Amino acid sequence: MSRRVSVCVITGFGINADAELAHAFRMAGAHATRVHVSDLIAEPDLLLRFHILAFPGGFSFGDHLGSGKVFATLFRRNLGTRMQQFLAGGGLAIGVCNGFQVLVKMGLLPNASGSGRQEVSLIHNDSGRYEDRWVTVRAEPGSRCVWTRDLAEVDVPVRHGEGKLITRAPGQLDELARQGLVTLRYASARAGEPSYPEDPNGSEGHVAGLCDPSGRVLGLMPHPEAFIRAPQHPDWTARRVEPRGLLIFENGVKAAAAST
Repeated sequence: MSRRVSVCVITGFGINADAELAHAFRMAGAHATRVHVSDLIAEPDLLLRFHILAFPGGFSFGDHLGSGKVFATLFRRNLGTRMQQFLAGGGLAIGVCNGFQVLVKMGLLPNASGSGRQEVSLIHNDSGRYEDRWVTVRAEPGSRCVWTRDLAEVDVPVRHGEGKLITRAPGQLDELARQGLVTLRYASARAGEPSYPEDPNGSEGHVAGLCDPSGRVLGLMPHPEAFIRAPQHPDWTARRVEPRGLLIFENGVKAAAAST
């Protein structure tokens, strides 16, 4: 059944993790195609042929004007209507790192109000530098997200300079959590709250990922596509590691297959 699921992996203008992301979906049993955003703009109906839309990591438009801002504006202005049709028809979407930044600035995440306006932001890490390291994230048990079901805890790498999640007003993050829209948080191997570098950017509430009210749109700063085989983990020769990053893609493919 999952072989019928088709994935559009967006590429172009500085995106550089599209091949990794497409490979992860193929390992999860889907048919993944890398599509330049200019081709989608030229033929908007092409988007409606897919079941999943994936925004990879990278440095779209060189991160000028803020990570993901230019790409989000380009996509929203040219493909916003088709994107609404795609999601209304049961389509799934995922944004990793720069892709998360794009979805946030497009107003698709968390979209708690349903207005499609930007409600949160991702800004420069508290460390003031680009963070490239492995972290542990924990799935929120009360999340609506179909992508993170049965995930529990997973080691994943991060590689970003603007990953600190901030909200507009006091209490907003608590409300997002109450609605089940907080999907992943950075975790600590010790008792208590994670601190740097366990939380590599200083996000409010140590949030690493969000979903929308449907649970079908996920954005996260870590790169699960970079841990789909045990040898990718730095400790794989010292201890048994399970490439749990693949589960995220398997969950997405299963959810898409169930709706086709």
